[in-house]
Amino acid sequence: MSGSGPSSPHSRAVPEPLHEKRVGDGDLPLIDPALVPHHVAVIMDGNGRWAAQHGLDRIRGHERGTDNIRRITLTAGRLGITHLTLWAFSTENWSRPAEEVQGILRILSEAITSETEELHRQGARLWHIGELEPLEPALRKSVRDAIELTRHNTGITLTLAFNYGGRREIVHAVQRIVHDGLDPDSIDEEAIRHRLYTPDLPDADLIIRTSGEFRMSNFLLWQGAYAEFFFSPKFWPDFAPDDLIEAVRDYSRRERRFGALSAAGLKR
Repeated sequence: MSGSGPSSPHSRAVPEPLHEKRVGDGDLPLIDPALVPHHVAVIMDGNGRWAAQHGLDRIRGHERGTDNIRRITLTAGRLGITHLTLWAFSTENWSRPAEEVQGILRILSEAITSETEELHRQGARLWHIGELEPLEPALRKSVRDAIELTRHNTGITLTLAFNYGGRREIVHAVQRIVHDGLDPDSIDEEAIRHRLYTPDLPDADLIIRTSGEFRMSNFLLWQGAYAEFFFSPKFWPDFAPDDLIEAVRDYSRRERRFGALSAAGLKR
């Protein structure tokens, strides 16, 4: 879904406080708010392997993975993260067995319908990136209803990426540039950024991938250009609030250079 999005990337609204004060089994850690990432994106990987590890079919793994979304979203909001993007289904996932694909899309539709009211109560705002039109009408309706219901909320923005691929997104942006008839000399990064699926989202500060894999897999190729990465060995269904806290704490200790020298390097 492209076009006008949920918020401007040039300002950072502080999320409304969520009601619970505790995360997991302990209090939230003290992390300097200035060092908390604005935008965290997660490649939710390992549902099928989690299911195999527990002697279950793959669909049960996807169900458990979906159950994890709410608690991670609420934890992110309590930490002061303003944008959370979760990759639920890629354009490449269509190559999986038809039964599994239909199961994943059914689970997503049911989860959006069942969880939106609670997320709305907590002040979260829902958004979607990817291509909706090829999806089933019921899923498209669930997404659009969730976006409309939560449109004016001022808490964390939860963006669900499904039927999403980073290369497809860039191709789509180029097609829009051609359609809009831009002069080649006028095309700059802003012209491209404005035509991505995420024109009103800030670039990703931190990208987390679960399941021990070390690759981007076609996720947020443009928006993740300067992101920090955190790789967790845990499968997504086992990725707990404390694991998100660990990732944010690790991020807070890093010095982001955006291609420049570090402060220590400048002194040499």
